[in-house]
Amino acid sequence: MSSPLIDATHTLSMSSLHDVTPRQRLESVLDKLPAAGSQLAQAESNTDATTPGALVEPLQRINEVMSQRGLEFDLSDESSRVITRVVDRESGEVIRQIPAEEVLRIAERLNELQGGLIDLSA
Repeated sequence: MSSPLIDATHTLSMSSLHDVTPRQRLESVLDKLPAAGSQLAQAESNTDATTPGALVEPLQRINEVMSQRGLEFDLSDESSRVITRVVDRESGEVIRQIPAEEVLRIAERLNELQGGLIDLSA
């Protein structure tokens, strides 16, 4: 599989690597990469994105196997984060949750306040 980074680094010949400084090599590779807003950059970022709906079935399969070990995995509705819980198998009580409930509430609140923390009129 090819990517712009791999293509850019492979275009430099081995002999030319010894004739340039590390800074020049870096600039050469960066010049060959697609711009942040280009269609190629957007297409590559979209192929790596996983939708929350795509995680539901794998999480269910993992839960089937790991429930006997006292582990549960869940997908948060608000933030689409995977939540891991260590559960007492006998009582069903949650022993530990990662990220903690408090952290999830803080993250949710920060998302609500996003943009309100910085005043652009200076």
